[in-house]
Amino acid sequence: MTQNLIPELRLDAALHTDEPLLDVRHAGVNFKTEHGQVSAVQDISFQLYRGETIAIVGESGSGKSVTARLVMGLLSKRATVSPDTRVKFRGEDILKYSRDKRRLLRGSRISMIFQEPMSSLNPLYSIGTQIAEAIRAHRRVSKSEARKQAIALLAEVRIPDPELRIDQYPHQLSGGQRQRVMIAMALANNPDLLIADEPTTALDVTVQAQILNLLRDLQQKHGMAVVLITHDLTVVRRFSDYVYVMQRGLLQEHNTTAALFEAPQHPYTRHLLGSEPRGRAKPLSDDQPILLEGKNVRVSFGLRSGGFFRPVFHDLVAVDGLSLDLRRHETLGLVGESGSGKTTFGQALTRLISNEGGEIFFDKQPIHNKDRDGMRPLRSRMQVVFQDPFSSLNPRMTVGQIIGEGLVVNNIGANSAERLDRVRAALRDAGLPDNVTNRFPHEFSGGQRQRIAIARAIALEPEFLLLDEPTSALDLSVQAQIIDLLRKLQDEKGLSYLFISHDLKVVRALCHRVIVMQRGQIVEQGSVEEVLSNPKTEYTQRLVRAAFEIA
Repeated sequence: MTQNLIPELRLDAALHTDEPLLDVRHAGVNFKTEHGQVSAVQDISFQLYRGETIAIVGESGSGKSVTARLVMGLLSKRATVSPDTRVKFRGEDILKYSRDKRRLLRGSRISMIFQEPMSSLNPLYSIGTQIAEAIRAHRRVSKSEARKQAIALLAEVRIPDPELRIDQYPHQLSGGQRQRVMIAMALANNPDLLIADEPTTALDVTVQAQILNLLRDLQQKHGMAVVLITHDLTVVRRFSDYVYVMQRGLLQEHNTTAALFEAPQHPYTRHLLGSEPRGRAKPLSDDQPILLEGKNVRVSFGLRSGGFFRPVFHDLVAVDGLSLDLRRHETLGLVGESGSGKTTFGQALTRLISNEGGEIFFDKQPIHNKDRDGMRPLRSRMQVVFQDPFSSLNPRMTVGQIIGEGLVVNNIGANSAERLDRVRAALRDAGLPDNVTNRFPHEFSGGQRQRIAIARAIALEPEFLLLDEPTSALDLSVQAQIIDLLRKLQDEKGLSYLFISHDLKVVRALCHRVIVMQRGQIVEQGSVEEVLSNPKTEYTQRLVRAAFEIA
């Protein structure tokens, strides 16, 4: 690491005549753990000017989010801030503020969008109540006026039917819609500084572009500045003015966005820029038999609005008479915007939820009328890997128990020793050491937890995997590792994948065919090269532009 790559001041500081809105110098944060002190952030300095966006990038564990929480004053009690740390906001060192003064600053002048909206939104209150609370905590407005402003905010962040949605609860919204609610809450009081911690990780590419364009519009309107924490380099290149690269708590390089992408100096920066999904799926022979088939599958949900005494019910058709077929050894991509019905379709095909109409066949066997007990003999042959490995892995169970649970339930293995051998083999197949069976999920990184989830699925030696956004929350370099792992497992074990994703770069690298969904319907399908290189519908063209083109 050469010292001239990490000067204390920005390389373009001479071009700015005004003082920085946010000026952080020599930031250091340590955490007390049972194994001693851990340095999460070491001697970090950065500046942010009004009306601009800086990006802080790096892999999981690099210290990006800890840096953001230092600015917000949201570090845990186990954290110790270095005495040399200075955090100046509008010329004042806010680390010297009292707790009450710091609290008043949060949510009014400085706001933050967190990565996981389901953990940040209260499941007991409607989204309208939560947005109104954010408004009334800092401004004297009536409940009716706060509700009116909340509806306007939902409309501004592109939530459909905001008048109906405002009385819904977080669990009734899709992941992308929940994230938009979080953004609406953060923008409620027109802050001077918005810290966005992976704000678009759960969003599809078109909504991602809409949200980031919205943030840019608000910047221009109010002079708001943004700290963007992300691992998506396409987003960084498109929307940031200046980039800071972090690794293991250290700042490795910083420069203007154009200069850094054109000529990265540090090996780690070059590694990040070279980690985007690459390669293509191996050609599939035409004589492969169909493993999973759906014919005219339909799923709908009832929505409720109105008051307690006069409720109004609406039917939302999530999957509207759709059909697909998946061949053995094939990877079929299912793409579309958040709320398009792709996850619902995938769960209906695997009988995780019930379908109202249509037929579903697995290995030529009808399964659309089977109940839970009827599906049990087939569960070992069809497995699921979910989007968020931390919420899908039981935190109270060891890795060995998590992977071995399916073996016990399905009576696989003659005894505990044989099952342990299969658990260890699954860990090795998933690219993990086989001596971690006594460790717990929280002891692993996000990428390692996703490998554990994959190991749990392949331990049963299935023929089919439903992969529901398995790489969306992962860093680019970890994404590339998981893609390589899935390719390797498919080659070695002859697996078939139904791959649900909004990341078209990953779909292009992994899938043979792709189905594009919009509002519960299929709008286009074909080979990956055909659909992504020459999209026929305006909707698919919009998805492809948002995913691959740098504005």
